[in-house]
Amino acid sequence: MRPPGVTGQPLGCTVDWEHRFEAGMPLYTQVSRGDLVLHLSEHHGDATPGSTVYTELSGVRALHAELAGKGYPYLRPGLEQDETGTTLTLTDPFGNRLRLTERGADGRSGAAPSGTCG
Repeated sequence: MRPPGVTGQPLGCTVDWEHRFEAGMPLYTQVSRGDLVLHLSEHHGDATPGSTVYTELSGVRALHAELAGKGYPYLRPGLEQDETGTTLTLTDPFGNRLRLTERGADGRSGAAPSGTCG
């Protein structure tokens, strides 16, 4: 689920468990960070490539700074500001997007990121 040669968890997620019916079969796994839990699947038909998951959280600017500080070459997102708030969009190698939005006029809460993952 990550580009060849890339190790570690760039988003700081914990891999809670992984399941394959047998060796060489698609992976189904659960990852988490804080209160957010994501189920990720390599199984054909579980989702359409290019899907988007949207979630609201606090501390989107802090999360952005944390990710930028890692210097991860495959994930260097920016922040977007609109009438909804501040959004950080993370895109995986398959074109799927995880859109993390902090509601508010300027999205500057200063709170630690809660419920973020990928």
